[in-house]
Amino acid sequence: MNHRYIAFDVETPNYANDRMSAIGITVVDHGAVVAEYETLVNPECGFDSFNIALTGITPEMTAHKPPFPSLWREIEPLMSSGLLIAHNAPFDMSVLAKCLRDYGISWRPTVPYACTCQMSRRLLPQLPNHRLNTLCQYLGLELDHHRAGSDSRACGEILLHCLRSGGTVDPFLRTYDLTQIRTLPARRKG
Repeated sequence: MNHRYIAFDVETPNYANDRMSAIGITVVDHGAVVAEYETLVNPECGFDSFNIALTGITPEMTAHKPPFPSLWREIEPLMSSGLLIAHNAPFDMSVLAKCLRDYGISWRPTVPYACTCQMSRRLLPQLPNHRLNTLCQYLGLELDHHRAGSDSRACGEILLHCLRSGGTVDPFLRTYDLTQIRTLPARRKG
């Protein structure tokens, strides 16, 4: 459990899911949460009423927050400092990839990641579903759902539970192609 993991969660302003209205980052290192970061993001686009109702984030709340390029300069060292982890990771990875692409920011062509939803399905098969709120209720974790900081913290705590229960990240490692905006097919062993 001596790896560094960067659990992150994004909230989006509309159905396009190509901009962030918030991001939360929780750093897990040597088996413990060691740092947390959360901020609203000016998505520089319109909001849908569904997303406002879901997240509670309004255009007025983000109007004077940094847009993604300014924020990326701040969080890139953190995002580069460990293995990316998210709950329902393909969604969060796609939003990150679309923001990088649309703002013309070059980070890296591919990035490894793992998904705590997938891990929990394997390690907690008795649950009726593996949604973030279901897992938090089962594990007794606090959750203010659809708040990026709370969701990233919950993701980090679910990861820790899986690791402490004898699980490992290795079978769940995937590679995300940030230019093609998709998870690459897993390589077959042998």
